[in-house]
Amino acid sequence: MSATKKTYEQDGDEARQIAQYLPYFPFKGIPRFYDIGGFLEKPEVFQQIVDIFVERYNEIGIDSVAGLDARGFILGPPIALALKKPFIMMRKQGKMPNAISSDAYDTEYGKRTGLTVQKDKVKKGDRVLIIDDLVATGGTLSSAINLVHMLGGEVVECACVVELKMFIDPSEESGLPSRTKLFKSSNINHVPVWGLISEDVLTNEATLPEDYVDDGEEH
Repeated sequence: MSATKKTYEQDGDEARQIAQYLPYFPFKGIPRFYDIGGFLEKPEVFQQIVDIFVERYNEIGIDSVAGLDARGFILGPPIALALKKPFIMMRKQGKMPNAISSDAYDTEYGKRTGLTVQKDKVKKGDRVLIIDDLVATGGTLSSAINLVHMLGGEVVECACVVELKMFIDPSEESGLPSRTKLFKSSNINHVPVWGLISEDVLTNEATLPEDYVDDGEEH
């Protein structure tokens, strides 16, 4: 008798359990900065996240996993290994030979040069899963999606541990950038984005030392 497959939902029971290991704190001028270091020091939680993504994409079916520089390099390899699929690095410019680059893009931190990928890593028709730790404005994901399309591949989905829903389609009055508008303007609005956890359940404020200083640098 086959085991029943589990369907994982954003902010579901598992996500709420994992969320307690993602405390927020002020960093780079952002009041609520979420960092994956909280669960990386908990092997059982990290493994749970990997297992959730593996089950989801084993069912959907992919040819390769592309991780974004740099946190996607932490999350992507164990997922790719479990799925027995190749892992592809999408790096900042000037880091790899025989690479193509996407256009510059904007993030919540400011403008960035495009990402790069080696030309032989994605073949025409390949079904590629893009992995990163967090999606906010969608600028970095859009750069990665464009790279896959430039090489003739298909992005099955963009998967992140955290999705900040406030950037999906904010009102004009909010002044926030819109991921929906960015994807439409780039002709990639057909590409789905899935996040395990949203800011709705990320309510664990970090306990900071009295001498804490927001000394984050742009990256």
